[in-house]
Amino acid sequence: MRRTTLGESGPEVSAIGLGCMGMSALYGPRTDEQQSLRTIRRALDLGVDLIDTSASYGDGHNERLVAEAIRGRRGDVFLCTKFGIRRDGGAMRVDSSPQWARTSCDESLDRLDVAHLDVLYLHRRNPDIPIEDTVGAMAELVTAGKVRHLGLSEVSPQTLRRAHAVHPITVLQTEYSLFSREVEAEILPTCRELGITLVAYSPLGRALLTGQVTADTTFGGDDLRGGNPRFAGPNRAANLALVDRLRALAAELGVTPAQLALGWLLAQGAVPIPGTTRIRHLEDNVASTALPLTPEHLLRITELVPAAAVRGERLAASAARWVGA
Repeated sequence: MRRTTLGESGPEVSAIGLGCMGMSALYGPRTDEQQSLRTIRRALDLGVDLIDTSASYGDGHNERLVAEAIRGRRGDVFLCTKFGIRRDGGAMRVDSSPQWARTSCDESLDRLDVAHLDVLYLHRRNPDIPIEDTVGAMAELVTAGKVRHLGLSEVSPQTLRRAHAVHPITVLQTEYSLFSREVEAEILPTCRELGITLVAYSPLGRALLTGQVTADTTFGGDDLRGGNPRFAGPNRAANLALVDRLRALAAELGVTPAQLALGWLLAQGAVPIPGTTRIRHLEDNVASTALPLTPEHLLRITELVPAAAVRGERLAASAARWVGA
């Protein structure tokens, strides 16, 4: 497994991670737990040690699932979880208060059945709470030995700088893919300047870039893609036409569209954390770390899927209001 270093001189982890959200929430009915457990364990067998979860995924279900999957293998895992999004069985709200940072961390440690977290992320920020207060409380968790490294998710460059001045931020997690390139304007340059690694969630455009979504694919009410602008009518048709271009190049190179999309993202210096519940897809994703993509290939990929050609906002309005604070 190809390896990479997080931050300026932080820990070494697998170049690709495994996002576990879809095993518990937001992408349709909850999957077969045994299948999910096998997928996580297979990831560890392949050398994928960066495992990403959150307290909010299934109201704690995902953390308990990950705990079962990694039992007896803690040394094989670089374990990342998040706090800040609270559903508590109801509508989403954001709580980035210092007290909730402490409480949620303890609850995550209990659900995950571990003595420490390798990364604790602030999942979303409530702009009414100074980031200095939140990160100050997170830093206390590092001092207490409960957390090794700190991360933020979907914050503005200004917030990232303010947070980093309080305590070193090792990773920033945000959406980044061929279909979501907004971070290239300010966020990615800021990360590079500060020595922060960008961890890319939804690196396959919520499956659009896999080539498996078609014009006829339907999404149930418990699948967030049903309300995502990029999957709506004309937007979906335009985006699938871009995927067809990528598919043609993938066929020429003897790989899959997903592997090309991940290989391109790895070349940008990001650490992608594609989610899947299936071992076959996991193995395909892992193979992307070994693609011999040349600068000419990378340029062709960028030209085939220009950022300006992607149709639809990346998030529904209800989710977008908590991004970039």
